[in-house]
Amino acid sequence: MKFISRGIVLLCQAVMWITTSVIFLILCVNTILRYSTGGSLQWGNELPELLFPWLVMSGVVLGAAHGSHITTSFLIENLPAHVRRYLAVVTWLVVAGVHITLARATWLMLDIVGDEKSPILQVPGSITYGCVMGGLLMLAALAIASAWDAFTGHGQAHAAAAATDDAAPEVRVA
Repeated sequence: MKFISRGIVLLCQAVMWITTSVIFLILCVNTILRYSTGGSLQWGNELPELLFPWLVMSGVVLGAAHGSHITTSFLIENLPAHVRRYLAVVTWLVVAGVHITLARATWLMLDIVGDEKSPILQVPGSITYGCVMGGLLMLAALAIASAWDAFTGHGQAHAAAAATDDAAPEVRVA
């Protein structure tokens, strides 16, 4: 399961770097043109709008892959370890199910939004919705991988190691 998570992370990092670089480049060229000639690239506003959802969705997936989401864990931490383990498996499977359901709903909408095209570049709206659907499927894959880690106990060993690595040094005040 680690290779799936690693592949998703690498793909999302590549998408983030590419979209950020292209958006930055277009904004720089547009600014230079605006101040030097008084004109701008006609499609210069449209392409960043089309790329931005890809940037955001890759960031969301990366956040989930790195466990950088907000959690409320103080109740779960008070449960016995075996209950936490089973609760984690069930929770991750529910999360995966929700993401798969949302991805399916997005899939069913692709035909509808495919008729909408951007004004200048004529890019169908289904491209952006496809990005969201892909992100949801990657989130589902990460949730299934987390459920497997919780089921096999790998997630607890990793969490325990991370907790000891991140522990703040004790500071004593005299």
